[in-house]
Amino acid sequence: MTDSSARRDAEDAGRRLLAEHASEDPFAAAFKATRMPMIITDPRQHDNPIIFSNGAFSDLTGYPPEELTGRNCRFLQGPNTDPESVAKIRSAIDEQRDISVNILNYRKDGSTFWNALYISPVRDRNNEVIYFFASQLDVTDVKSKEVQLASAKQEAEAAVAQRTQDLVDALEAKTTLVHEVDHRVKNNLLTIASIVKLQARMSTDDTVRHTLRSVLNRVEALSTVQRKLFTSHDVGRFDVADFARELVVDIVSALKRDDIVITMDLSPVFVPAVKASPLALIVNELVGDPVRRGLSDGGGEIHLSVKQPNGHFVIEVRDTTEPVPVNSEEDDFGRLMLETCLRQVNAKLERTIEGRQTIVRVTLMVDN
Repeated sequence: MTDSSARRDAEDAGRRLLAEHASEDPFAAAFKATRMPMIITDPRQHDNPIIFSNGAFSDLTGYPPEELTGRNCRFLQGPNTDPESVAKIRSAIDEQRDISVNILNYRKDGSTFWNALYISPVRDRNNEVIYFFASQLDVTDVKSKEVQLASAKQEAEAAVAQRTQDLVDALEAKTTLVHEVDHRVKNNLLTIASIVKLQARMSTDDTVRHTLRSVLNRVEALSTVQRKLFTSHDVGRFDVADFARELVVDIVSALKRDDIVITMDLSPVFVPAVKASPLALIVNELVGDPVRRGLSDGGGEIHLSVKQPNGHFVIEVRDTTEPVPVNSEEDDFGRLMLETCLRQVNAKLERTIEGRQTIVRVTLMVDN
């Protein structure tokens, strides 16, 4: 088969894929508009060529779309690319399984970049692999300090917001590729969490380290949400009670104190997936507040309640702690985070203090 005929076959496959996803299809729109480089290859053709790529991939590699279609991705490799990493990718493709690997790639102008590469097979209803879906993330500067952290944090917030909206829009399509996009988000959040963990370990400043851990705590809460959405049979809805149970246990377990008593009264409450992220952050802030006020220092009691009385959804956290001085800046930021998320889901908050006991109740309507 000549290069020109191979390219025509790849272009035809790309056009067929686009025909399956009209321009107003949420997946097609998300794939083209996202700032994350992405490609789709066709393993049913000779040498598994690229049949579709987005603008972000061209921006990353320097290759225009017309120079990408019909080529195998190995053209991004160069003299210093690790053969072992290449072998891992080849093995995953042959075995039709997911793979994530950091690999040194080359742009069209010869410059190099470290690529956090994620590849997943896409199967049809007969479980046959019809495409491979790949996303890339340039992590060349992952070990840089303050500048890199600020940039990564900003990009993570934008990516999470954009991806969450993309997923909500795409859920109605119920396509296999929607699940793959969701998978990409989970992997991206894990990458961001790894970056923040690395920076926290490298920092010698206690304040910076404490701040990074606070950021990591919130990123991990979002990562847990994304994992639960991806593994759920109903990706359009999110069980807040199930998430809250896991979160409070994880937070308290991480404190490694045996003088904290946890009690819970939880009923399944399902909300639209679009509300999953702000509700996850609300629960995270409600539980994190008593931790800052004394649970992490002197122990105490914490009771978590999630119920749905009379068409309303109520989250309540009761804690009994011995008060300790609270970092005002961290406390202000936590309050701002909570207020912002409450506005996003149109929820109301009530706080009552009775001696050493603090009761915080969040109420909102449930959309079925």
